[in-house]
Order: sequence, then C-alpha cells, then structure tokens
Amino acid sequence: MHALQPAIERFYDAGAAAVGDPAAREIFLQFRLALGAGTIRAAEKVDGCWTTNAWVKQGILLGFRLGDLAESGARNGLSFVDKDTFPLRHFATQDRVRVVPGGSSVRTGAYVAPGVVCMPPMFINVGAYVDEGTMVDSHALVGSCAQVGKRVHISAAAQVGGVLEPINASPVIVEDDVLIGGNCGVYEGTQVGARAVLGAGVILTRSTPLFDLVGDEIYRATDEQPLRVPEGAVVVPGARAITKGKAAEWGLSLYAPVIVKYRDERTDRGVELEDILR
Repeated sequence: MHALQPAIERFYDAGAAAVGDPAAREIFLQFRLALGAGTIRAAEKVDGCWTTNAWVKQGILLGFRLGDLAESGARNGLSFVDKDTFPLRHFATQDRVRVVPGGSSVRTGAYVAPGVVCMPPMFINVGAYVDEGTMVDSHALVGSCAQVGKRVHISAAAQVGGVLEPINASPVIVEDDVLIGGNCGVYEGTQVGARAVLGAGVILTRSTPLFDLVGDEIYRATDEQPLRVPEGAVVVPGARAITKGKAAEWGLSLYAPVIVKYRDERTDRGVELEDILR
C-alpha cells in the first residue's frame, strides 16, 4: 500500500465534504506529483498479470471534485478553461521529452518518460503512463489511465482509450515495442501484448472477438478479463460473413480483427526506421 492511499480513499469517500478542505487539496497535490513522476500508476504488472489500482483512479476523480474552473493560456492568444487541479503540463529541456511545436497538450498528472516524442497535435490525458522511447504521432490520443510501454509507436489518428469509471475497470494496456497503425482504436481495457503490430484501422474493444488464423483460436474478453492481443501478433482488419436471416440474404458481413501472422524478421525490418525518428 502506498503511503498516500489511505488519505486518498478517505477524502474520496467523504464526497462533497472534502471540497474546500485544505488538507484534502494538499493530499491531492502530493498525489498528482507522484502520478506525474510515475511513482504511482493506475495499473501495474504484478507476477505477470496487470492489476488495476482503483485508489489511483479515486485520486484523479477527487482532483476533479476539488478543482475550481480557471482560465489559462490567454498570453498566447488562445484561452482555455479547465479545473485548476489539472493544468496543462509544461516540459523543460532536462525532462528530455520532445514536444514538437503545433498544438499538442499533456495534462498534469500524466507520466511522460524521457525519450518520448510528441508529434503535433496530440493529447495525453491525466493518469496516463507513457514509457521511454514511445512516439505519440499527430492527432493521436492517449486516454486517462492508459498504460503505454517502452518504444511504442502510436501512429497518426490512433486512439488509446481512457477510463476513469467504473473505478475497478481496467485501463487500456499497451506493452513494450508495440506498433499501433494509423486510425486504430484500442478501447475498454484491451491489452496489447509486447511486440504486437496493429495494422491501420484495427479496432479492439471488449465486445470484439479476435480471430487467430495462425493458432486456430478465437480470443474474447470475459467478465473477469479484458480482450488480450497475444505477444508478437500481427493484426489486420477483416470481416466475417453473417450466415443467417436477411443479413445472409443481403450478403452482409461484420468487422473482425484477424491475426494473420506473428512477428518475424521481415516485420522487424519494416519498423526499424522508427529508431531514426526517435
């Protein structure tokens, strides 16, 4: 148990009574600092399995409850209004994070490791954890509490979904060395195993079966576990025919993500240029 956990849980359970309490805000500010430093996380791997830290999401929700609306950014010609508990995060040279000019933003309370590249415009939300060497490309989103590993490429217009409620819901997990293609969407607690490749346009949710043509298996989320993409899987968009009723008569099909292969030397050569961009 983290030292801040009991206090966060107490102030969260206090509801509206915590609003205006200086002690509650002080605890939250300590919590936000630790969250941004990466010393606490919304989820972490324990004995090989990802575990959700519900109290961390409670701390983020507490911050929204305690915050007051405040204006910012007017000096640059653009003004913003948001809760003062989650201002825009500013980076300095010593952070070793590249934020390329052009309209990107990161909320305070997100961890962004050294070596991360932010291509404009992109957004990283509070509670997200983005590890070393990752690139977040143009128009990409890393949602609240999403956990992104080392050397991941989140391509243009890709969406890594966020989740704050329900409290116990697991966030999206993207492990090390994953390539997420353009216009992909990874939502609802889906886990993408290390070195997997998601081809452009792949959408993954809790209700999306994943068809493995190599392993002759269908992966699905359950009540207890989210959908998980196996390590090294190469996933592309596909379709499956509907064989009953009017849909069959009309020749309709449903979207289906398909594992067509597992990562090999040829796949690795195709993503080698990512190192140059970093």
